[in-house]
Amino acid sequence: MMTAVAVAGKGGTGKTTLAALAVRYLLGKGETPVLAVDADPNANLGQTLGVEVGLTVGSMREQGFAGERDIPGGMTKDQFVEYKMSEALAESDGFDLLTMGRPEGAGCYCFANNLIRRFMDELAGGYRHVVMDNEAGLEHLSRRTTRKTDVLLVISDAGVRGIQAARRVLDLAAEMNIEVGEGMFVLNRTSNKSLAALTPEIERLKMPLVAVIPEDQGLFEAEVDGRSLLEVSGSAPAVIASNTLFDRIFALR
Repeated sequence: MMTAVAVAGKGGTGKTTLAALAVRYLLGKGETPVLAVDADPNANLGQTLGVEVGLTVGSMREQGFAGERDIPGGMTKDQFVEYKMSEALAESDGFDLLTMGRPEGAGCYCFANNLIRRFMDELAGGYRHVVMDNEAGLEHLSRRTTRKTDVLLVISDAGVRGIQAARRVLDLAAEMNIEVGEGMFVLNRTSNKSLAALTPEIERLKMPLVAVIPEDQGLFEAEVDGRSLLEVSGSAPAVIASNTLFDRIFALR
């Protein structure tokens, strides 16, 4: 059964890294095909997965497929949006990447957004798993651009502000009535010493801490160099720790 995992948290906490490692894990387990969705306006999931992003859904929407006048003769609205969305789907070995791009501008995009939601549901149904890298505002989850989220993975680094941002993500998800199967909290780039100091703040989250991902110099260097995280050694500490987390997540279904 398909599992949809959404990754969220404050910028700079390592959301995109964890999303890429989730895709890496699924590829290694042969759990393909995977749909990776970059729903963060600061889109860089493609780089971490070694995929060149040409078009984004946002750029195409801005270019004008929000009105009937832009639809070629002989095409229905649905067919045209499906065609344009397929142009933005970057295909790779075992997974595809859809980059949502920047948020809407000042115009009205109701027509496009409604069709995008419907197409995303249909698109996701063709994959074994979906991994979505979100912004802290959960825009695309709130717009229901994907079907039910089985796991909301909230990420923080070893800082009080990151944990406070995690609490805001949870509050926002509740306010928006986003349908989430299970919420999980992950501390990224954290030592045992930092964990002990942050325990009181974590307990106030009322969300299970399911993983502590250690600082990983090899992973850091790969990110600095712009290398794909799919190429990182399986013995890297962050990979080992995240694989244990993903064993738990993808065994939930």
